[in-house]
Amino acid sequence: MPELPEVETTARLVRPHLVGRRILGARVGWLRTLGGLSLAVFRGAVRGATVRAVGRRAKWIVLELARDGEAAGALLVHLRMTGRLVVEEPAVDEGPFARVILELDDGRELRFLDVRKFGRVLYRRAPAEHFVDLGPEPLGDEFTPDWLARELRVRRRALKPLLLDQTFVAGLGNIYVDEALHAAGLHPLRRSDGVHAPSAHRLHVAIQRILRAAIEREGSSFDTFYRTPEGRPGEYQHLFQVYGRDGQSCLTCGSSIQKLIVGQRGTHVCPRCQPKPRIRRSATR
Repeated sequence: MPELPEVETTARLVRPHLVGRRILGARVGWLRTLGGLSLAVFRGAVRGATVRAVGRRAKWIVLELARDGEAAGALLVHLRMTGRLVVEEPAVDEGPFARVILELDDGRELRFLDVRKFGRVLYRRAPAEHFVDLGPEPLGDEFTPDWLARELRVRRRALKPLLLDQTFVAGLGNIYVDEALHAAGLHPLRRSDGVHAPSAHRLHVAIQRILRAAIEREGSSFDTFYRTPEGRPGEYQHLFQVYGRDGQSCLTCGSSIQKLIVGQRGTHVCPRCQPKPRIRRSATR
């Protein structure tokens, strides 16, 4: 599933093609992509609206809409496993994977393509309400070293499941949590309330450094599905230290990278760089 760097990359690359564009019409090839909204209501919500901003919240791309200069809700796009957003000239053959197509006033189309049909394009009149339960952005002002140290101490959960919890921190996923924990020298099963301030600060630095580096390289393409809106693969996968490298040598210490299952997620660790803690029963919740 695309994570924060891939979603941020997509938002940045489609932004200059969409801001200021008016939506003339909408075609939907898979109704479930709309998340339960009827086609008639969806069309009525977007037809004639202008895209005034394109941003990101957690793993959602947010297209803010306006009418007559006033806010008119937003389209929230979740790529899920195989979704892509592209801005292209109209095609005679739309292909089998076009789930939502928005016709733009410059003659081009915004297309949401999705092989597996897991992605969503939702319309929300009050988009902020959709995000009310999310935690802070890991690259935002609220996510400080002291905040992370304090919030880790008041919880009693294993580190990796906690960092994947979108109500704790928004946008982190399997790849970048594995990479950040390795960089910080913390085992994914380490209990959060046992992480002291220096280690929490080290984790904070690792999270932000890795996310920024991944965004700079347009995300990670570890399979055939993630491509930028221009069709390019990401490049950060070439810098992975542990993710997907089970059985290979740790680039830091030379030990063999191990793959574990933590919280039902494949997890990659270096047993030397990330010493395994003594596990108490409550730490695996």
